[in-house]
Amino acid sequence: MAGKYRLIDIPISNCLNSGLRRMFVLTQFNSESLNKHISLTYKFDLFSSAFVSILAAEQTEEDPDWYQGTADAVRQSLRHLETHRWKEALILSGDQLYQMDYRKLMESHRRQVADVTVAVTPVTADQAHAFGILKVNKQGRIVHFDEKPPRERLDGLVSEVPGLGQTFLASMGIYMFGRDLLVRTVSDPKLVDFGRHIIPKLVPEVRVHAYVYRGYWEDVGTIRSYYEANLALCQPVPPFDFYDTSRPVFSNPRFLPATKIEGCTIENALVTEGSIIVQSDIRHALIGIRARIGRGVRVQDSLILGAVYYETSEEVQRAAGEGRPPIGIGDETVVQRAIIDKNARIGRGVRIANEAGVQEKDGPGYFIRDGLVIVPKSAAIPDGTEI
Repeated sequence: MAGKYRLIDIPISNCLNSGLRRMFVLTQFNSESLNKHISLTYKFDLFSSAFVSILAAEQTEEDPDWYQGTADAVRQSLRHLETHRWKEALILSGDQLYQMDYRKLMESHRRQVADVTVAVTPVTADQAHAFGILKVNKQGRIVHFDEKPPRERLDGLVSEVPGLGQTFLASMGIYMFGRDLLVRTVSDPKLVDFGRHIIPKLVPEVRVHAYVYRGYWEDVGTIRSYYEANLALCQPVPPFDFYDTSRPVFSNPRFLPATKIEGCTIENALVTEGSIIVQSDIRHALIGIRARIGRGVRVQDSLILGAVYYETSEEVQRAAGEGRPPIGIGDETVVQRAIIDKNARIGRGVRIANEAGVQEKDGPGYFIRDGLVIVPKSAAIPDGTEI
């Protein structure tokens, strides 16, 4: 995210900035890189009870299956949670971009004497079909929940919110539970997801309240939303503020040199550290760490995520002997409306523009989703290729 962060840094930083110091991160699919990042980044002193602990999915005699959903992940992790002392649990999603002071949510939860509190955000009628929509009464209690409702059901889901008037409230996938209720509810193995199963079941049974969050929030769980949220950071006044020193976003310190820029035109771009950019034209783009961009390159409306290491001259020669370009963007290449993942090797004179407007396609070293060209991690695109 933003060329130098991992998405998991967002909820962890929100926790740290809210005074929360004991965190479990539940991981499952392709999690080695994520687990390594967390273990290297979030370390506390020996005399503190603080921790960020990884609970990777595991198969046991009691639970031979991997996590089947968010609630099932918590259920399978209960034996680890119950070794600690706690009265309340805050359950967060790892693929959202926002800044929240969770202390305000906790204060609302306790003031309302709620059994469960769900963080919600206002959305329009056009957006509502993509979210779980909650209807609240005048006291802020949730009285109805509808998962991704079609437009014909929206009329009955309008909520009256002070200061906002009539609006639709979407679940942010952020929940606060008391310990006993959480343990009792997730213990049912048939209820595998909080949004689809747990919350709809609890709404008529216990006091489920809404906490209305009025700041910027973006779910970046799809390629399109990830692309748009990152490019939004290139605006003169971005919707998410990485520059707020009172609420810093923490990540792994890499101790990289400053970016070197020589004879370039750069407009509305975000360029992170450790990159080398020579005689290139970069407009409305994000350039990640350790990116190497050659002469005559044009980048527009794209994410160049950089590299996890610098190639040595010997490694460059070895790759050339194998018919692979060096890591980075080769000379005279054009990249438009694309995501170039880390360690990708884009040759000279390549044109990545999807001028035909293809929406879905899998090709050698790339794929197209929702009209965006994605070059995955460590892929190679030979010299002169046109996509």
